[in-house]
Amino acid sequence: MAVAFTTKTAWKLQDITAHSSNVSSLVLGKSSGRLLATGGDDCRVNIWSVNKPNCIMSLTGHTTPIESLQINTNEELIVAGSQSGSIRVWDLEAAKILRTLLGHKANICSLDFHPFGSFVASGSLDTNIKLWDVRRKGCVFRYKGHTEAVRCLRFSPDGKWLASAADDHTVKLWDLAAGKIMFEFTGHTGPVNVVEFHPNEYLLASGSSDRTVRFWDLEKFQVVSCIEEEATPVRCVLFNPDGCCLYSGFQDLLHVYGWEPERCFDVVSVNWGKVADLSICNNQLIGVSFAQSTVSSFVVDLSRVTKSCSIPHGLIRDDEPLVLPAPTGSSLRRIYDRPSTSCSKPQSISFHSRVKHSSESERRSPSSEDDRDEKESKAEIQNPEDYNEIFQPKNAICRTPPQNNEPFPAPPEDEPVTAKEAVKSSQAANVQTPLPKQELPDPVQRPPIASSTPLTRTEPSVIPAARNEPIGLKASDFLPAVKNQSQTELVDEEAMSQIRKGHETMCVVLTSRHKNLDTVRAVWSSGDIKARRIDLDWI
Repeated sequence: MAVAFTTKTAWKLQDITAHSSNVSSLVLGKSSGRLLATGGDDCRVNIWSVNKPNCIMSLTGHTTPIESLQINTNEELIVAGSQSGSIRVWDLEAAKILRTLLGHKANICSLDFHPFGSFVASGSLDTNIKLWDVRRKGCVFRYKGHTEAVRCLRFSPDGKWLASAADDHTVKLWDLAAGKIMFEFTGHTGPVNVVEFHPNEYLLASGSSDRTVRFWDLEKFQVVSCIEEEATPVRCVLFNPDGCCLYSGFQDLLHVYGWEPERCFDVVSVNWGKVADLSICNNQLIGVSFAQSTVSSFVVDLSRVTKSCSIPHGLIRDDEPLVLPAPTGSSLRRIYDRPSTSCSKPQSISFHSRVKHSSESERRSPSSEDDRDEKESKAEIQNPEDYNEIFQPKNAICRTPPQNNEPFPAPPEDEPVTAKEAVKSSQAANVQTPLPKQELPDPVQRPPIASSTPLTRTEPSVIPAARNEPIGLKASDFLPAVKNQSQTELVDEEAMSQIRKGHETMCVVLTSRHKNLDTVRAVWSSGDIKARRIDLDWI
């Protein structure tokens, strides 16, 4: 009887058709774990409530596909970066465009909100990192140092540092107040896809396409441990809220890691494909993935997952190889000093003081273009009922979705085959056995069936081939060479996706240059010498 009440550890929550075209990016709200934003090739940003089939709000204004999304801590603002390099910030509660930020020259690959101030960090395919003041429409500072696309940005919990991960195989730590790099972590042999700060301690985790997860000490600026055991790239990582372990998302799998010493506590099969983002709420881990225009959400019951905090300390200390690392464990590492609201104001002033050193073109976009873009940007409320429930609560003090959301109910585990069921199945087989015997003596109907079978069997051998590449040709051969090719060989779908993004970016750049040249040609043909001189300076 106990088996009937056993629930699943991981299960699929739902599938939704998120866009009219392919989904290009998505993000989960980290506070509630119930807010989902998706970006598509249709240049729209759609807002969803997890486990509800209808879109709450659709945000328009971008003219190229959405490449990156991020929701702020309070889940009141959302920022979206497009393929053309433009960034738009929307106020979800007011349902309107807040800011349009221009300055990047290529795809926006990563975004993050500052935990305390009205600042947004953006990383681009142009290798630059920019810090924006949302209130003043200005670029506060530009950080240069990476040589390839910046794939992930994360602010530290105290808001003083910014970590960046890039395709150049490095992780960099930036001092926001000083406006310079603090340290560069090297060791990965492939593009670094994601970085994540420990919620309490001076510890940073990074995941790479070289199939490793590395942990970095932010006091000693050295590697703490490295876990390399997977056959697929690391797609996303997330620390447990109490910091006891790290959840790492791989192809169809969730791994639970410890770092001092490095070890894997548990592996959960989730079948979520290429997971794109993770969030934790009510001791449940929410994971989302996308394929073409479909977005799938999954749930993992963390109460049934083995974590470091669930293992008795005696078991670790009794193991002789683990005795030495125990005194220098993570409990002795420095803890972040989170400032209060009043303490964060001087930090904002230090950012503003650096605006004077940035160029006027980077600091502020032309007001006419901003006004035009903000008029074209709209927030279309698709589901007023859900919108009022989530973003316009009756009690202004308690927002909805509330922090104490009810956990998603777990479906029952698939029941194992019992002895009685085995007997019933054998009896059913015995009942069905005489039927084929009656058909066997009939030789007239056999030949047509036999003659038709070769025609149907020829189709599976050709059409649904397991490989999606020409024989003797790999799509990864057209990508830049990697130092350790054996560890960083990309799946063809990923390789084609990177090639396509680069091609589309180049098309956008060439289109922009073509328009500029048409303008120069029109002025040049007018015969105005002064205009010619201005155009040449402009080029």
